[in-house]
Amino acid sequence: MALTRDSSGTVVERAKRDPAFVTALLDEALTLFLNGEPDTARIVLRDLVNVTVGFERLATATGKPAKSLHRMLSSKGNPSMDNFAIIIGALRKRLGVKLAARTVRAA
Repeated sequence: MALTRDSSGTVVERAKRDPAFVTALLDEALTLFLNGEPDTARIVLRDLVNVTVGFERLATATGKPAKSLHRMLSSKGNPSMDNFAIIIGALRKRLGVKLAARTVRAA
C-alpha cells in the first residue's frame, strides 16, 4: 500500500516556516490567472487564504461573507473582477507585498 500525505497539510507546514513560500503562492496564483488558468489560480488562492488570513478574517477585510468567498475560490467559483481585486488586495496587504506585473515575450 502506498503512503500518501494530505497536500494541504504540507502547504500549511511550509507556509508557517517559510514566508517566501507564501509570497510565491501569491505570485503563482496571479501568474496562473494572467496566463489564462483561472481554475487553478482560484485553488492556489484558496490554499493561500487558508494558510494566511483564513476565510473569516478575509471576510472582515473584504466586507464579503466568508461563505461567498469560499464559493468564489472553489473549483467551480467565478468571482467578478471586482471581487478578485478585493481578495488580492486584502492578501497583498496582509502579506505586506507590493505587486508588479511584467511581460515576457513568448519564445
